[in-house]
Amino acid sequence: MNTVMGIDMGTQSIKVLIYDPASKTTLAKASHPFDLITRDDGSAEQEASWWIDGFKQCLKSFDAKVLKSVVAIGVSGQQHGFVPVSGSGDVLAPVKLWCDTSTVAECDEIMAAVGGEQACRELAGNSVAAGFTASKILWLKKNKPEAYAKMATVMLPHDYLNFYLSGERVMEYGDASGTALLDVRTRTWSTDLLAAIDSERDLAQCLPKLISAEAPAGKITPSIAKALGFSEDVIVSSGGGDNMMAAIGTGNVSTGKLTASMGTSGTLFGYADKPVVDAGGDLAAFCSSTGGWLPLLCTMNCTVATEQVRKLFEFELSDVDTLAERIQPGADGVLTLPYYTGERTPDLPHGKAVIFGLDLSNSSRAHLLRSAMEAAVFGLKTGLLAFQQNGMAFTEVTLTGGGSSSRVWCQIVANILNLPVKVLKEKENAAFGALLQALWCYESSKGERADLQSLVDEHLSVDNDLGCEPQAEQVARYEDVYENYQALLEAVRPLYKK
Repeated sequence: MNTVMGIDMGTQSIKVLIYDPASKTTLAKASHPFDLITRDDGSAEQEASWWIDGFKQCLKSFDAKVLKSVVAIGVSGQQHGFVPVSGSGDVLAPVKLWCDTSTVAECDEIMAAVGGEQACRELAGNSVAAGFTASKILWLKKNKPEAYAKMATVMLPHDYLNFYLSGERVMEYGDASGTALLDVRTRTWSTDLLAAIDSERDLAQCLPKLISAEAPAGKITPSIAKALGFSEDVIVSSGGGDNMMAAIGTGNVSTGKLTASMGTSGTLFGYADKPVVDAGGDLAAFCSSTGGWLPLLCTMNCTVATEQVRKLFEFELSDVDTLAERIQPGADGVLTLPYYTGERTPDLPHGKAVIFGLDLSNSSRAHLLRSAMEAAVFGLKTGLLAFQQNGMAFTEVTLTGGGSSSRVWCQIVANILNLPVKVLKEKENAAFGALLQALWCYESSKGERADLQSLVDEHLSVDNDLGCEPQAEQVARYEDVYENYQALLEAVRPLYKK
């Protein structure tokens, strides 16, 4: 039996799956939670050692024979995090994560150095948003100069786990494009943006070798194989960012597909066979981890908003659908701007949450929950409109992430986006996408002409219980509510600047 392993190293936890392609069966799965270091300045950090410890804890729950059957490993990692690594392989500072908003000044500084936000997009396809890796490097240079001086390699979270497993310092194009330093059109590093961070040091020397999506990062090192219980022949695939792996895990590897990921953050992305650079700046111009491109909208507050309401009123996760379905679309006038952790799209790093429209008839926990669920999807609707403005059309949307397990939320998505909703049986789409990429890499290494589209078609199956169609009356109602939502945002926006 040859199996493949998928690892999803997220913000809240690490999840590990072992899958048997021959029987199409998940043989084992485990997860381990992570803490988060936060400060009032917007910092959001983790220790890289927590990821390794969490991975080891997951492996302890697996049968030794099943571990020995693994022939390839794929790693999905939270995007944009900055892992500064020394020449000897030591991590030099806590990892600043994608949701870290403490580097706004550094974002502005980098963009100003190249001529502004529009010039930045012309150089690389993306502006330097709060949370992207580029500003974190400059922050380290300014705030921890000794660590910066020792830095030999800039890694992203999934790169670091690849490095731990294989000893190789490599990066693939999809996750690399989320640094804001890669020109997504040419798939090369932007020398102008690197110089904007440090004009005296050649930072290109600190960037790992770029590898293609189907290429292996390397083989597992003998010492790690022995310590963890793997065979010494295990291949570590290129891996990628969590959205790139979720694209594979939802079958989004060809044009016309749309995926909405409803986790801590909310993302909307679709495969493209050419670069898509959004003039309005709402879509990130990313590469995919499959050889193409993956234009993407990211909002920082999706299940964050619903979890805040749940914690406030102290009800169980299992009660979410029961409460939300009691309330009509539009939550009887309650509107939420769900910016509990600031926001990336729209670009409001200092944003705060707002709940507007409360009166004596709608001030219930069910109303606030329903409004938070709707607000998360309104953020995605902004992205859908940007996709359409860039000439991309879709006939359905596949949901992934924790929000996709809610029947009510699925229907809200269908009605706000006015698209049929599809949900897959395998809910850990990033981890499953990572193991499918590992299978693709393994078959390619054996000389087989593996086709990724065929692999996803063969191994993904639909959960018919959660799929739904848009309801015409509710679609029309949500058009009006969305206009009110946008009006509230524009009214409040000036306050965030103060």
